[in-house]
Amino acid sequence: MFPGLNPKDLEKAMKKLGIKQETIEATEVIIKTPTKDLIIRNPQVAKVNAMGQETLQITGNIEEFSGITEDDIKTVMDQTKVSKEQAKKTLEKNKGDLAKTILELTE
Repeated sequence: MFPGLNPKDLEKAMKKLGIKQETIEATEVIIKTPTKDLIIRNPQVAKVNAMGQETLQITGNIEEFSGITEDDIKTVMDQTKVSKEQAKKTLEKNKGDLAKTILELTE
């Protein structure tokens, strides 16, 4: 965490400040947002409790996944005659809902 600092000294300092850290074994972490998922592969997860406030620190290889496939985009394009960019943008706005997207673009 801090270069050149002895890990045991750091642990003692954190304890004096009322900070507890616990490592959580995880193989994958997924954070879901309204428009996409963030998938963290090979994560290193630490649960930190500082004066009763719990937080998670996550590091790893981050991948974004919108859940929208090329087939979904093509279907919307075929049904609505819009550009690929417009089809993808509207699909993302509608969280991948094909029917809602097609209806919105044909109104």
